[in-house]
Amino acid sequence: MTQSETVLWNAIRKEIRSYKFRRQHPIGDYIADFICLSNKLVIEVDGEYHSEPQQQQEDQWRTEYLNSKGFKVIRFKNEEVNNNIYQVISKIKEELSNIEENYE
Repeated sequence: MTQSETVLWNAIRKEIRSYKFRRQHPIGDYIADFICLSNKLVIEVDGEYHSEPQQQQEDQWRTEYLNSKGFKVIRFKNEEVNNNIYQVISKIKEELSNIEENYE
């Protein structure tokens, strides 16, 4: 895991205990950085190379594939994770809550 992924993983384990997350989980030909299988939420942490046009296209295809399998994908840049982890955790909790509301 990258430094940013380690920061996020530690925060998830500390702040979001009511959900089970896995890291580096395979889905088809892809590996999700983090996933909550019960809520079908994929969390990706993007480094600088994700701003390159070719990588952005590949990320879009990846997201479309994961969406077609029923997963919701949210992305955070390394800088977001490193500089404002509590806001990132808040966004993840919000997504989990929204997903649960849609199940009801």
